[in-house]
Amino acid sequence: MRESIYQGVAGIGDPVGGEALVAHDNFSARYDLDRIKGTFSRPGHKLYGQSYVGKILILNIAKGGVATAWMLREMVEREMGPKALVLNAANPIMAQGAAFANLPLIDRFEVDITSVIKTGERVAVDPESATVRRL
Repeated sequence: MRESIYQGVAGIGDPVGGEALVAHDNFSARYDLDRIKGTFSRPGHKLYGQSYVGKILILNIAKGGVATAWMLREMVEREMGPKALVLNAANPIMAQGAAFANLPLIDRFEVDITSVIKTGERVAVDPESATVRRL
């Protein structure tokens, strides 16, 4: 497979690479994750039961409220968080939470990012240039 680069609009955090975990589903740190076990815990979520720890999470739209910020930070501090968040659309709370947790985040791509990257693929996330590169 050829290397592909996908351009987002905004990014925060440091560059990181790793294995993608992808679903065209929305994302709430509070309601979708078991932050102790490191798995998706909402039965209706497309990634239910799968571990997000150390993965590049590629999902549709951020949802949720202010609990997101402290939850993301706590997961990262305990080394039970994802490596990065890549979203079709983040909200200000998700951006604040990612910044507070020092978790790379990119959103607003020219394509539906959940349709062009597949689970298990290796990707490089570069928030400064707001790009995701499939390796």
